[in-house]
Amino acid sequence: MIVALLGDPVSASLSPPMQNAAFAARGLDWTYVALQVRAAALEDALRGLVALGFAGANVTTPHKRDVARLVGANVDSVNTVVIRDGRPHGSSTDAAILSGLEFERAAILGDGGAAAAFAAALPDAARFSRRATWPPEVDGVDLIVNATSEREDVLVRLGPGQTLIDLPYPATATARAAHERGARVVDGLDVLVAQGAASFEVWTGMPAPVEVMRAAVRAR
Repeated sequence: MIVALLGDPVSASLSPPMQNAAFAARGLDWTYVALQVRAAALEDALRGLVALGFAGANVTTPHKRDVARLVGANVDSVNTVVIRDGRPHGSSTDAAILSGLEFERAAILGDGGAAAAFAAALPDAARFSRRATWPPEVDGVDLIVNATSEREDVLVRLGPGQTLIDLPYPATATARAAHERGARVVDGLDVLVAQGAASFEVWTGMPAPVEVMRAAVRAR
């Protein structure tokens, strides 16, 4: 079976080595491939997954919202597609990292597909983006999700008692500053492993080998 990553770009993604290590660990004759797909070809790509017998796909920037619309998902942002009964079904595992975290007040930075997935999981979270409310005000907020693509600027200054979930990898300037000031940082590789493990289970119906997946991305 084959699983694809659909995005533009995809060359820097660590999902292929992570998922291929997971398939091997479970003894599955499966392969995960990264496919660069332009926005104009996205609908054709989804049809191609079905026609070619793919098991499913992950979806990354900038296609998450468009895939949600094209497959008729009941969420605004899709990062996981499974082919079932001859058609693609979409869901999101982007916010899987939230499992096990304790917090009272949350804020989300960004307005893309990943931000939408976290907003669905955190409906009471404050939302900040450059297109709407900016700069972020996070005093009294104990969980901050950086779902932007900004790597060089420090977007918020955090400290002890606050947790940053930093989606990009490698670590952003915001994450480095948070770590230096005593905040807890959940980095983009941890986020990748959590969502990837959840996607693995959607496709295969088997428990994900999380430690194998973590080792695969940390070795890069």
